[in-house]
Amino acid sequence: MDKNNELSTESKNEEIAEKVMKFTRNSIIVHMRFLDMALSRLTHEISYKYHFATDGRKIFYEPNFVLKRYIENSDFIMHDYLHLLFHCIFRHQFVDNKAVDIKLWNLSCDIAVESMINSLEISSLKISLDDRQKKILDILRQNVKVLTAEHIYKYFDESSVSQDYINSLSELFCIDNHNLWYGQKRNSSQNGRKSDSSQDGQESDFSQDSLEEDWKKIAERMQTDMETFSQNQGKNAGNFLQALKVLNHEKYDYAEFLNKFMVMGETMQINDDEFDYIFYTYGLQLYKNMPLIEPLEYKDTKKIREFVIAIDTSGSVRGELVQTFLQKTYNIMMNKQNFFNKINVHIIQCDADIQEHKKITNHQEFEDYIKNMSILGGGGTDFRPVFNLVDEMIRNKVFYNLKGLIYFTDGYGAFPSKKPPYETAFVFIDDDFNNPNIPPWAIKIILEKDDIK
Repeated sequence: MDKNNELSTESKNEEIAEKVMKFTRNSIIVHMRFLDMALSRLTHEISYKYHFATDGRKIFYEPNFVLKRYIENSDFIMHDYLHLLFHCIFRHQFVDNKAVDIKLWNLSCDIAVESMINSLEISSLKISLDDRQKKILDILRQNVKVLTAEHIYKYFDESSVSQDYINSLSELFCIDNHNLWYGQKRNSSQNGRKSDSSQDGQESDFSQDSLEEDWKKIAERMQTDMETFSQNQGKNAGNFLQALKVLNHEKYDYAEFLNKFMVMGETMQINDDEFDYIFYTYGLQLYKNMPLIEPLEYKDTKKIREFVIAIDTSGSVRGELVQTFLQKTYNIMMNKQNFFNKINVHIIQCDADIQEHKKITNHQEFEDYIKNMSILGGGGTDFRPVFNLVDEMIRNKVFYNLKGLIYFTDGYGAFPSKKPPYETAFVFIDDDFNNPNIPPWAIKIILEKDDIK
């Protein structure tokens, strides 16, 4: 009879806890409509293994823990729910556990979402922070521009904090269990087989890559909604929108991008693909050191022959960054042997007017220019003179197959009104995660300083 009563109580607690979870979800939607898509991606599942946890598909909760938190303060459950939800939106669970210190990553993620929750202008979430939590957040805000998990992790890592310090802060900021984040296999892009892992209700064919892509799309859609249709809610979201912009700040492989400027051409090298060694060795055997065929001494390859590098030399663009950017560009080309021996590269410095125009015809000239360059200008920014000059060079047959133009800039200036007949990319070095507007016909690449070192 006692056992039946226990089962009855447990069943009743599960039922009430599920109602609390559903009520909490609805309350979040009422206060923050921009979270509706994210909320719809998660389902609830009872778990007696974790108090609170998520794998990106489900929120696992222990009924008695939920009821205890709800009785203590009904706002606690909304806070805890958002904590898990924000982990998913910012894709904290999609991390290579071999590439990070797991304890430090867990802490960084918890601090990041707690900072965002605390910044939300919602009265029901005004849960007073521990004085020690406030102190930590104040220190971080003084040293980290945007409190994302990645930036917090980098700050702690570079500060060489001790494990004891990490453990003490983890006790302050931990809300949920992160064990489900680790050990989940991804689809292999090589063999196409899906993960065979299964834990806490995960299907065996569950794809981590697919799930991560889902959350990426959700985050991008949320940012768009908050910036356009939900401006009022966006203002009330505190640091949340800013953190979303950082999250959706797309990372580019600059080396891959340079491939856009490659063209086919012949280079002086043996073409192994079109050379038949059987006839070659047979001739040596038959005629004694007289091959039947000789290897081809040229090969069709894709390399960079012609392109333009434009440099914005207005007062806001620093010379040290320009030199580093040019060196990065040159190193990529040389490391991959992407240059033809004879090239037609034009480096143009421009603020509101053309300040310098240098033609580069070989590797040595490129090296010398980088070593000896000086930044000329310092006035306002106008991109149009560069495009006018390039268009004139095309008309004068200076270029025969110009693939594109790379414009290194801060992004604030006058753009051409029409699309040029070649690919154009504006490259920004922006650690403040602004989002400069550019014409729809251009490619935007935003790099951080670390990306060009």
